[in-house]
Amino acid sequence: MQRNGIPFLLYSYLATELLAPFFASFLILYGVFFLIRLIPLLEVVLELGINFPDFIRLFSYIFPHMLLYVIPMASMAGVIIGFTRLTNEREILALKACGISLRQMLPPVIIVSTFIAALTGYFSVRLIPAGETAMHQLMFQLAKEKIDSGIKEKKFTEALGDLVVYVDDIDENEHWNGVYVSDMRGREQPIIIMAQKGRMKADISTMSVTIVLSRGTLHNTDALDSQIVRFQRYQLNIPLKPPTRIDGDDVTLLSRGSMSQEQLQAAAKKYGVDTPAGIIYLTEYHHRLALPVGCLILSLLGLPLGLQAGPGRKAVGIPLGLGFFVLYYIVFTLFRVMVEDMAVSLLTGMWLPNVIFAIITGIIFWRVEQERPIFSERLTLWIEYVIDVLFLNPLKRLSTLFHQILSIRRSKGNKKPENEPDWQGMLVHADAQERVFHLPGCEQYHCKNCTLQFNSTFVAYEAGFAPCPYCKIQVDTYHT
Repeated sequence: MQRNGIPFLLYSYLATELLAPFFASFLILYGVFFLIRLIPLLEVVLELGINFPDFIRLFSYIFPHMLLYVIPMASMAGVIIGFTRLTNEREILALKACGISLRQMLPPVIIVSTFIAALTGYFSVRLIPAGETAMHQLMFQLAKEKIDSGIKEKKFTEALGDLVVYVDDIDENEHWNGVYVSDMRGREQPIIIMAQKGRMKADISTMSVTIVLSRGTLHNTDALDSQIVRFQRYQLNIPLKPPTRIDGDDVTLLSRGSMSQEQLQAAAKKYGVDTPAGIIYLTEYHHRLALPVGCLILSLLGLPLGLQAGPGRKAVGIPLGLGFFVLYYIVFTLFRVMVEDMAVSLLTGMWLPNVIFAIITGIIFWRVEQERPIFSERLTLWIEYVIDVLFLNPLKRLSTLFHQILSIRRSKGNKKPENEPDWQGMLVHADAQERVFHLPGCEQYHCKNCTLQFNSTFVAYEAGFAPCPYCKIQVDTYHT
């Protein structure tokens, strides 16, 4: 290996070690995200009767949107798993013994992470808007085809909700002859429309479906009054009903996610860049640019986290990486909401999370390079204290209380008839931490924390100890 040149063998080896777990993590995470995204689509697929080719098209349109979250997570997991394996098999130790530092191992990680971040940026800026637009148009077309298939010759159709359509004849050009329409939308008495000709017109660009009728009459009845209107041309706009809504989103409306970067900037200028409406479009614009940068930062963070493993030590890199990943998205979402509420400026709110995590990554990398733990001893003690106070101690007390309640329930009906209880004259075991004592027969009598012993309950009381709930019942019963 040349010391003055670029160590291609080392770089290629490390890159291979990172890409293998990346692709494995990508397949697993994408499968999970796809199943989660597929559940809201099942109703639509079954309701519209989507065939296999259309389902493949729909799948390809959804594919880019899920990658915006799958790729960063898989990239970070790939780096962590790769370096965890190298650390457990002492290959990192061997490289350090050969004089190769962590900084010399960093370039292949930067190259792979930059390529993955660039791929994420391309999906975010180009493919996701195009995929969402195509998905909206496909779902609109399928909904329109369902309406078309529901309108048949010499049959009343109720596929249009409060609109009932009857067509006497449909020619080869899909033109209707002899049309009868009953419009009950927002009325108690229907409007009856009869026309000689008619057809259905759909405009995918505006996401609208219209029935165009020619040469007919409109009969409107309101209480005792009636009205007949003759027309040469009459249009009925048809609102598409569910299942055009997928997971709460109406596919007939083009959302911010369907706009290109240029359209987002134009919409922001239209409403004003300093207005709440304009800020919403600009946050989407910067959201697509900031997330790929965050992908790069999280991937680099995976290197020092992966080195936390080792012989005789647990591989804590993966849970730490998951924690940092979730924390990043929480902070990123929090700042985005603050920007949309105009509590923080646009650039500060959208890019400050990346700056914060870049600094955290640099500090952690420096500490690991200096053979120091990720967190300082004081910070580690503080984190352990917070975890104990907020989680472990309450859980321990709940567990103790639960076992004591079970002991009381099990002891019901098993009281001995003797006048003297069987714990008299025996040692009383006490827990120095909880400041409670236990009598013979209590489930906690031999607990690992019961390191003190008293000759009687009187001595235990004098020492400032109190009986546990189960033992208190026995003591009170004996003294009464």
